[in-house]
Amino acid sequence: MIQEAETYESEGPGEFEPEATRRDADATESTRANRGWWDRNADEYQTEHGTFLGDDRFVWGPEGLDEVEAELLGPPGDLKGKDVLEIGAGAAQCSRWLAAQGAHPVALDLSHRQLQHSLRIGGSFPLVCADAGALPFRDGSFDLACSAYGALPFVADPRLVLREVRRVLRPGGRFVFSVTHPIRWAFPDEPGPEGLSVSSSYFDRTPYVEQDEQGRAVYVEHHRTVGDRVRDIAASGFRLVDLVEPEWPSWNTSEWGGWSPLRGTLIPGTAIFVCERD
Repeated sequence: MIQEAETYESEGPGEFEPEATRRDADATESTRANRGWWDRNADEYQTEHGTFLGDDRFVWGPEGLDEVEAELLGPPGDLKGKDVLEIGAGAAQCSRWLAAQGAHPVALDLSHRQLQHSLRIGGSFPLVCADAGALPFRDGSFDLACSAYGALPFVADPRLVLREVRRVLRPGGRFVFSVTHPIRWAFPDEPGPEGLSVSSSYFDRTPYVEQDEQGRAVYVEHHRTVGDRVRDIAASGFRLVDLVEPEWPSWNTSEWGGWSPLRGTLIPGTAIFVCERD
């Protein structure tokens, strides 16, 4: 069963081609747009990327870095009995892997349709449809939290999410999250040679927005520099213990949007922040 913490109205499918632009988008607009986008596109996303992600793998990003090897949450054998919150879980592939290690995961996502794919795949852990900026859990409910490209790239106020995660973690708890590497914002989001030339300022924090004919946002991503991310982490009461920039492995010949072997061997595509609550 999917537990609904809040209900949002999502837009129905449209016939328009969204206009891509850079403009301000506040928290309310970002939340509404991204919930609607993921509800509308969840089926296509799982069809396109489901094989790569697997049903019960824990992959940190398009490079294919697997938690089995990375052990960013700790050795798999130490996960048994741990309460773990997955934020932006999608179809909860990571939670399914955590459960197989003996952990007690809870999979949370803003998109109801994404969580329906988790129901389709199966699993005995809780699914919660809620905003990462208002986590519906008591203080100190979890030992660990994780987010593989979930929530953080899409929120206008990442400190709100980080503070909420810290609140629900127990002392000594660890939060590991991956996002698009900030340097990628200076390059076109293209997998070929055209994606290797700087096209905009790395320091331009203006959000990327796709909008409809009325100018309403239907998709929003927010840019933070590496320094911004570090300051957000520190200001939210976490200690940054590692920053992982996965290199593109030779076995990975696939393309995923702007990620590709060509770009991956030259510039980083993913940044993984490993944080601990003192």
